[in-house]
Amino acid sequence: MAEEELLQFIAENLVNAPDEVRITRRDSGRNVVLELSVASDDMGRVIGRNGRVANSIRALLRASGPSEERGNERRRRVILEIE
Repeated sequence: MAEEELLQFIAENLVNAPDEVRITRRDSGRNVVLELSVASDDMGRVIGRNGRVANSIRALLRASGPSEERGNERRRRVILEIE
């Protein structure tokens, strides 16, 4: 859940239409897929030149995950899809 809140905060502060930010979460095994939808006018702001902003968001999502493996709790991979 923390990944969704972080993504929501980042996306709403990047775009001009924060009320059109939508995040959908899908769990599939050890992967978490977060689908980010924004207004078409804001797509460039979220992706950035050469995908730099999108890659930075992905790095922040990776860093926000669990810092170490404990028992049965394994690190989950967060995948960001921008639509």
